[in-house]
Amino acid sequence: MNQLEIRNLSKTYPNGVKALNDISIIIKNGMFGLLGPNGAGKSSLMRTLAMLQDAGSGEILFNGQEVQKKPEKIRSVLGYLPQEFGVYPKVSALDLLDHIAVLKGITDSGQRREQVQFLLRQTNLYEHRKKAVHSYSGGMKQRFGIAQALLGNPKLIFVDEPTAGLDPEERNRFLNLLSEVGENIIVILSTHLVDDVFELCSQMAIMNKGQILIQGNPTTLTSRLDGKIWSKKIKKSELGEYQRQLQVISSKLIAGETLIHVQSEHLPEAGFELIQPSLEDFYFSTLTSAQK
Repeated sequence: MNQLEIRNLSKTYPNGVKALNDISIIIKNGMFGLLGPNGAGKSSLMRTLAMLQDAGSGEILFNGQEVQKKPEKIRSVLGYLPQEFGVYPKVSALDLLDHIAVLKGITDSGQRREQVQFLLRQTNLYEHRKKAVHSYSGGMKQRFGIAQALLGNPKLIFVDEPTAGLDPEERNRFLNLLSEVGENIIVILSTHLVDDVFELCSQMAIMNKGQILIQGNPTTLTSRLDGKIWSKKIKKSELGEYQRQLQVISSKLIAGETLIHVQSEHLPEAGFELIQPSLEDFYFSTLTSAQK
C-alpha cells in the first residue's frame, strides 16, 4: 500500500499570491479527486508535489520518506499528465514514447519496446502508433498523455484537468482507462468537473483559495445534505431576490426558466420540492459556506 502524506504545505509566489495555505492530507492507493474551481490552487499543488516548484514550507512524504530534499525519490515513481503538454511536431507516438522511456531510465531496448507497445494497446492507440502525435484529436492526445505517464510502472500518478474539452465518448473512454490504472497505485485527479470525481473516486477533497475545505468519501459527504436540498423553477428576474432571502447554492437556466437549488433545514416556501442531494450540491454548499 502506497501512501502520500502532505503536512502543513504552503506556497506563496513572488507577487504575493498565496497559492497553497497550510495543506495537510493523507492519500492512499486508489483514485483521489481534488475538486475545486479554476484558481483554487489545484495546479500549484500538483506542480509542488511533482517537484516542479519548491514549497515555501511544509513536508511531503511518500511511503514514509521526506522527498523535498531528495526529489528523485518521488520523480522515479511518478507519472504526470499536466493540464497542457507539448509534443514534438512530426514525431510519431511510437518514437515519442520510446524517447520518453529512455528519459525515464528504461535503457534496455527489449524491455522498452515491450512496455511501449503494451501501453499503446492499453490506451487504444496501437493502430495509430505511426501517426504524428500533434495530429491526434484531443481525446487521443489525452490517452497518449496517460501512456507516457504510465511508463516505468509508476506508483503515483497526477492528472490535471484531464477531460476538459473531450467529447462524451472520449471522456468515457478516458475515465475507464483511469479507473483501470488506479486500482493498485495512487492516482490524483485534479478537476473542476464534479461528475469526474463522483464517477471515479472513492476519496476526495474540495479545495479553494489554496486551502483544503473538506475531505472524505463522495457518497458519505453528499449524504450530509439529505433532507436539506430544495429545488424550484423561477423567473430569471427573481433570482436576485431569492439569493437575498435564502441560501441559494446553485442556479442554472433550463428551457428559458431558472432552476435554483436552496439549502434549508425546512421547506423554504411554497413551490419548493425536496430533492436527493448530489455531489454537485455538496460542492456548491461547501464553497458557499466558505465564502461567508
